[in-house]
Amino acid sequence: MSDNSKIVGLCNKAKTLPVKSGCYLMYDAQGSVLYVGKAKNLRSRVSSYFKSKLDSVKTEILVSKIVDFDFMITANESEALVLENNLIKKHVPKYNIRLRDDKSYPYLVIDHRHPFPALLYQRNPKRQVKLEVLGPFATGSNIGEVIRVLVKAFELRDCSEQEFARRKEPCLLHQMKQCSAPCVEKISPKDYKKMLKKALAIFYGESEKTIGYLNKKMTALAAEELFEQAALVRDQVGVLQNFLSYATQCHAEIHGNERNVDVWGISATHSEVDLSLYVIRNGLLLGHKNLNYSDYGLVEKGEINLMAKIVEYYESSEDLPQLALLPEQIEKESVENLVAISEIKLKFKSVVGSGFESFAKLADDHAGEQQRLRLSGEGVRFKGLEQLRELLQLPSLPLLLECFDVAIWQGKSPTGSQIVFSEGLPLKKSYRHYHLKELEEGNNDFAMMRELLERRVKKGHLPSVFIVDGGKAQVNVFCKVLEEFRINVPVVGIAKMKTQADFTAKEITKSEERLVLPGRVNPVVLRKYPELMKIIVSMRDEAHRFSRRLHHSKMSKDHFTSLLDSITGIGPVLKKKILQKTKGDLKVLSSLKAEEIAKLLDVSLKMAQNINEAMQK
Repeated sequence: MSDNSKIVGLCNKAKTLPVKSGCYLMYDAQGSVLYVGKAKNLRSRVSSYFKSKLDSVKTEILVSKIVDFDFMITANESEALVLENNLIKKHVPKYNIRLRDDKSYPYLVIDHRHPFPALLYQRNPKRQVKLEVLGPFATGSNIGEVIRVLVKAFELRDCSEQEFARRKEPCLLHQMKQCSAPCVEKISPKDYKKMLKKALAIFYGESEKTIGYLNKKMTALAAEELFEQAALVRDQVGVLQNFLSYATQCHAEIHGNERNVDVWGISATHSEVDLSLYVIRNGLLLGHKNLNYSDYGLVEKGEINLMAKIVEYYESSEDLPQLALLPEQIEKESVENLVAISEIKLKFKSVVGSGFESFAKLADDHAGEQQRLRLSGEGVRFKGLEQLRELLQLPSLPLLLECFDVAIWQGKSPTGSQIVFSEGLPLKKSYRHYHLKELEEGNNDFAMMRELLERRVKKGHLPSVFIVDGGKAQVNVFCKVLEEFRINVPVVGIAKMKTQADFTAKEITKSEERLVLPGRVNPVVLRKYPELMKIIVSMRDEAHRFSRRLHHSKMSKDHFTSLLDSITGIGPVLKKKILQKTKGDLKVLSSLKAEEIAKLLDVSLKMAQNINEAMQK
């Protein structure tokens, strides 16, 4: 069945659906549930998927997989909301992507099981008895610097459990008056915890205790004319006051006993929903979280059906507020019936009339800006990845790509590079260099590529697709090594070439970028897939740059070392000294006279003359 006839058949079936509320389930060719949605009007909602032109590339991808759908009628939309949540939990559909937080956030953890607790900066901490967890501290809070200041200012310990247990004498920090040395009992547990309490008061709306103590300390140091130490405390107070100026914005708007509040802001388009979550804990604004959700029917006729997704977020979160304030765009009925779809102990209210409207406005604006920045290039990237998925007939988008290149000059100093792209963008922290073995036969790209790949696959965590700079021969080497390791990861090659069709054509054509696919006779002309071409060519060019950078560095070092080896009388010790003094730059020695070399390296004039003669050759 052609795609067009399939869509026509599904569209005709959708027109027969009832004009009632309920849920619909989309199925793929294997009978698996691709997507679950809810609707006030099943006929209208499901039919919208099969119209001639869709608003979103992501929705087009979803629809291309659908071969059938089913539906379930409910008494009202509130019941549909409950049913949708239960069906998603049951089937875990691929295209019901969970609300995604864009990062993990830091927490401040204090382990009160220890007689002298430290201030620990952690992400995703586990909740345990006697473990005090403050946070999350999100963007804008500068919590890492705040923790460092509190540790030094209140002389709290900053060592690991192992260091604490084995120390016999106070460390240098104690001498600098930045640690009270509890490790050697220079302070009692009682007095230590008094200082800890003063430090933590800043997170409980009692900043006057924290700042007041430091101001007194600063005044006392100044009175003793210890001006440098007083200036240090002054700077510490400045860091804490900057944190407070950000964190206490919400004090005027705190109502009643609800001091742990989430304020949600939203920005919705036809293809994306972005959320900004302003996090208030213990009456302090700790920052904001950014979340986004691909819209497969969340926005319909101006109404935003997002409640089930927000519930999913809280069901997987360990940090629950007392109150979650929801955007006014979310329909009132969904807010009122939220309790029916979740057992989480959390109150939900509309932000309207809450007293937090100014925060909701900020959160809305932030969500809009976040969406604008995030989508500025995302549509092109995802379209390119979808083109690669279709060419390789992959079951899902290839989000993680790795590209390899080998550099060698006259059989010497072979190097390799590994370039990683995640969701179409460079992931530079995952780039890797490889020093490869020099072969007796010299330039052997295939053997070196084989060595590179064998070393790579042993590290695990393989990508969605391997990309090799080269044609069919290089691709075949890759495939053979993967077969030996019994690894099933697709491989493609990128190379500038002409096909047989180009040579036989009447018009003379230039070599152009082609994508080599295993088992396919003619390579793919990348020009026909501009979005994919941008990603693949960028990776190849980046691999060239990265590989040659190491290659040239290694060649220079090898040349320098071989030159020193040719000079009579230079042993390992002197060679090391020369490398250190010149920092690997030959020009330093070549521009000096023999007397100057003797003085620089502290060697005899005879040795200096030998070095000078070698440099002039």
